[in-house]
Amino acid sequence: MFPILETERLILRELTLEDTRSIFHCFSHKEVTRYYGQEPFTEFKQAEKLITLFSKNFTEKRGIRWGIERKGTKGIIGTVGFNVWSPTHKRAEIGYEIHPDYWRKGYTLEAITKVISYGFNDMGLTRIGAVVFLENEASNQLLMKIGFQQEGILRDYMYQNGEAYDTLIYSILKAEAHHLI
Repeated sequence: MFPILETERLILRELTLEDTRSIFHCFSHKEVTRYYGQEPFTEFKQAEKLITLFSKNFTEKRGIRWGIERKGTKGIIGTVGFNVWSPTHKRAEIGYEIHPDYWRKGYTLEAITKVISYGFNDMGLTRIGAVVFLENEASNQLLMKIGFQQEGILRDYMYQNGEAYDTLIYSILKAEAHHLI
């Protein structure tokens, strides 16, 4: 069973192929994919493939990705979840994106906080990491605000538009996250 999470303003739920249009709308924005390590989507088939990949990762216990939906409205405004999930080593990396129409409204913070709490309390994680482009100031600031610690720089770690970029690696440990769980 895919877990449904709820916050004050959001429902975090499983993505389905009915969300293809919303996912395409989000991932076809240059502003969204600019720090994502991929090109903007140009066709609906790409959104369908991404939804299928997220579903497969959940089934195979390699990740879990929720669609972010505002309460009282239909349609996904972004996604949040864990990649590179290792139940054996009790760790995962958090990833997220949100449509630019919903930036700077606190939705990402609200969703991430709930997902981190779920990761530590329900998935048995002891470490949650994050990999972020150096240039992604909004995401870097958000993670620091939540309590993530910067661990270092991964050199030439992600490619965007055929060019290698350095990224920052962050982590938060369960023992440090009392304010979130």
